[in-house]
Amino acid sequence: MLRVLVAKVGLDGHDRGPRVVARILRDAGMEVIYAGLRQTPEMIATAAVHEDVNVVGLSMHNGAHLTLAPAVVAALRSHGSEAAVVVGGIVPERDAEALREAGIAGLVGPGASAEVLVEVVRAAAEGCSVLSDASRSRDGKAF
Repeated sequence: MLRVLVAKVGLDGHDRGPRVVARILRDAGMEVIYAGLRQTPEMIATAAVHEDVNVVGLSMHNGAHLTLAPAVVAALRSHGSEAAVVVGGIVPERDAEALREAGIAGLVGPGASAEVLVEVVRAAAEGCSVLSDASRSRDGKAF
């Protein structure tokens, strides 16, 4: 069974999105661990290793995706985890390539369907990098 850790990194205090995502992934047959709000990259990496997850899902709505998402990848790798990282939320399309180069395996924009979300998470777990078009949010495409 696919194991996914869903978390909010940084000071963004909105948690409706990650709670909806957690339910969608659970309903798709994945085991979901919700780490909650205001997590540091180190806290996320520790939880990911402890829970032995395949994918870490980050909800980002605070504009710090180019700083915080790569920091989570670095923390995971420093803890010996090869978990894929998927970022969801408000991410300008122009930042997608930089995130891919930083090790982000998938990107899902607002308005993406449940089917696209599940597809991106499963593809990331299988080692495929997937970008759900951040501007249109409905089409998935490979990096």
